[in-house]
Amino acid sequence: MQEHYCPEKIEPAAQARWQEYRLFNAEDFSPKPKYYCLSMFPYPSGKLHMGHVRNYTIGDVLSRYRLLNGFNVMQPMGWDAFGLPAENAAMKHQVAPAQWTYDNIAYMKKQLQSLGFAIDWEREIATCTPEYYRWEQWLFVRLFQKGIIYKKNGTVNWDPVDQTVLANEQVVDGRGWRSGAIVEKREIPMYYFKITDYAEELLNGLDTLEHWPEQVKTMQRNWIGKSRGMQVRFALAEDSKAGLTGEYADFVQVYTTRPDTLMGATYVAVAAEHPLATAAATDNAELQQFIAECKAGSVAEADMATMEKKGMPTGRFAINPLNGDVLPVWVANYVLWGYGDGAVMAVPAHDERDFEFATKYQLPIKQVIASTQTTDGFSAQAWQEWYGSKEQTQCVNSGELDGLDFHAAFERVGEILQAKNAGAPKTQYRLRDWGISRQRYWGCPIPIIHCDDCGDVTVPETQLPVVLPENVVPDGAGSPLSKMPEFYETSCPCCGKPARRETDTMDTFVESSWYAVRYASPQCDTAMVDKEAANYWMNADQYIGGIEHAILHLLYARFFTKLMRDEGLLNVDEPFARLLTQGMVVCETYYREGANGSKEWIAPQDVDLQRDDKGRPLAATLKADGKPVCIGGIEKMSKSKNNGVDPQELIDRYGADTARLFMMFAAPPEQSLEWSDAGVDGAHRFLRRLWRTVYDYLQQGASVTAFAGNQDGLSSELKALRLKLHTTIAKVTDDYGRRQQFNTAIAAVMELLNQYDRTDCGSEQGRAVAQEVLESVLRLLWPIVPHVCETLWNELSAQQTLWDAAWPRVDEAALVQNEITLMVQVNGKLRGQITVAADISNDEVQAVALAEPTVQRFVDGKTPKKVIVVPKRLVNIVV
Repeated sequence: MQEHYCPEKIEPAAQARWQEYRLFNAEDFSPKPKYYCLSMFPYPSGKLHMGHVRNYTIGDVLSRYRLLNGFNVMQPMGWDAFGLPAENAAMKHQVAPAQWTYDNIAYMKKQLQSLGFAIDWEREIATCTPEYYRWEQWLFVRLFQKGIIYKKNGTVNWDPVDQTVLANEQVVDGRGWRSGAIVEKREIPMYYFKITDYAEELLNGLDTLEHWPEQVKTMQRNWIGKSRGMQVRFALAEDSKAGLTGEYADFVQVYTTRPDTLMGATYVAVAAEHPLATAAATDNAELQQFIAECKAGSVAEADMATMEKKGMPTGRFAINPLNGDVLPVWVANYVLWGYGDGAVMAVPAHDERDFEFATKYQLPIKQVIASTQTTDGFSAQAWQEWYGSKEQTQCVNSGELDGLDFHAAFERVGEILQAKNAGAPKTQYRLRDWGISRQRYWGCPIPIIHCDDCGDVTVPETQLPVVLPENVVPDGAGSPLSKMPEFYETSCPCCGKPARRETDTMDTFVESSWYAVRYASPQCDTAMVDKEAANYWMNADQYIGGIEHAILHLLYARFFTKLMRDEGLLNVDEPFARLLTQGMVVCETYYREGANGSKEWIAPQDVDLQRDDKGRPLAATLKADGKPVCIGGIEKMSKSKNNGVDPQELIDRYGADTARLFMMFAAPPEQSLEWSDAGVDGAHRFLRRLWRTVYDYLQQGASVTAFAGNQDGLSSELKALRLKLHTTIAKVTDDYGRRQQFNTAIAAVMELLNQYDRTDCGSEQGRAVAQEVLESVLRLLWPIVPHVCETLWNELSAQQTLWDAAWPRVDEAALVQNEITLMVQVNGKLRGQITVAADISNDEVQAVALAEPTVQRFVDGKTPKKVIVVPKRLVNIVV
């Protein structure tokens, strides 16, 4: 055995051994219990970052732990390969997105392999390959024919110069990121998944996910947003119907969760796109201009909540169905056309947003709710929290509703509205249907053909996949597909006449919504999934990824699983049984301010930092010139803040096991991990110590058979070491399996090695116990630092491989203590210790403690006032 730890030699050798044995290739339909561990697959951006390393190390630890426990483990890997960043990179480097993507995949795959992850690479997928996206096109066709996918107009950001649709992040201060042109809002035809049909099931299914973080489930419940409210129809005044047809000429319909406040409505607000707004603006240039301004603004709800509320009266009026009040109709920029009915009833006295709007435009504020608890009266001059409360309130100034609480008023208003045919109770969801059309090139083509005679026709299954041309370099001015007759010119599959292929591509969330199922049968070329394989592997036992994916990705994945179930493709309702959301990797930031107020971010390794005696940063200087730099605080590692650490540099310097150990030891998985060079050095020192411990043991003689069996003949010191060993095995097993807390598992093994170092293992029995300890330590740490453990195991035990040896089992006999050591205090200060039989009585403990010579010296012949015995821990003598 070589004397020194050399990761650059042992890690490639261990990886080659695993590959030779095909150790991580999962077996379909194995008689072993299955364990499917999945980490969110990466976007192939070019290089791994530390967040990737942490994410995939967590999954690897869980996978290797289950492997040693006899499970048939599948831990696959793939690439979320479509998306806008590839198009932007292609324009920057003048290379096709396909080439850029495949080159990145090749490099990042080598990085993942160098970290020694237990990945079944035979199941690798990339979502940009026709072999993959063919099947989501196939499912699209099925769902379109069933009406679960439909087409309607949707609002997008339109750059009039580049003649292209922009993503929200490409709109900077209202202008296109490339052209600088003022961005317009346009309505264009788009395809939608009818996810709202599954809203109730998606909501109820959260109650079955016992092993998901409560925070994630709450976020999804809020996003689905089930509410019980009332649909209310405000009849239009006779002189307010001009230019309107159908039901829009009869009434303005709204949905409210507060029908108890209907008597307090003082105006109605509609979205800029509402037909009433359009009709009212026909001869009103000022209103037309305001509507255009509203349409140019953001349609994101988050932006709506923070932006200035603006409005303009339409000159039209609607009638309150409860009390007959004639209310003005306003166009307001905070009302979304795509949400609900595109209209709201405004009750300024009991809705803070309406209160702000009414105050600004001097509209009436009418109190109709009073608190039954607070003595604070109502004032229209300032908003108070209780104004908007449903609880501990009652109706006032509301006629027959006066004195009713929220629930009673809700029911009574429902009865009145239904009797007048002016509304009815309704359950509604905040969730909206999922628009998947993207006016982008680098994505999955939508399998629709537009025919002048036949309309929108799905591509026949025999003509799938619709292959995306890969040798294309976008120029940023619209999708290249719309300029490629060789792509869009085709014939109608129904009538045979010339037709045009759809040039939009699908939202990349579609690809990531079903990849977990595809891993079960990635080579299947006759179906989206092999049903038997899907039913064997799904649902995934463990899913790992960032909390930032709590809503959209996880919700869409749950939705897709139900879609595929309903298509008869698999039998499960939910994709992921257990979810772990790992924290971010964060690091210090430093910067200097430029003359124009911009910040030049400086890499932490280029800075000297001064700290106070408590370790808090005081000042920082740039190493290059010794001049001060500003301390920016701790933030997520990112290129923009120049505070990232290249994993490859870490691997090249210290080895993969050091990177893995630091990532697992520095913080619990769900918490943020603060980067520390000292922590990395400490992890490397521990691995050198582990290597030296085994080396020193073997220098003292050849390895022996590990201790097993009756330990009655062992010395008390060796029994104590075995007690520590088997309590450690029990703790680490629980930390890996139930708690998923790997930092405490590592700490427990470190404590075990400390006791091993203090124990004399020179005898024949001592070497057997030492062998048992070291073999167990290597198996306990193998999930985290597999290369060094694998190598040391082969030196210690040539009889079988580490993975054949399986997970160490707790020897219950070793946990039985015949003797225990108690600390003895005199007046609260430690003065000695005693070793007594484990079953000794408290009276006997007192006698032994008082007889201890060291203790007697401090008692000094005095009669103790009292003796306190804390069983199995300590004795405190008070004199």
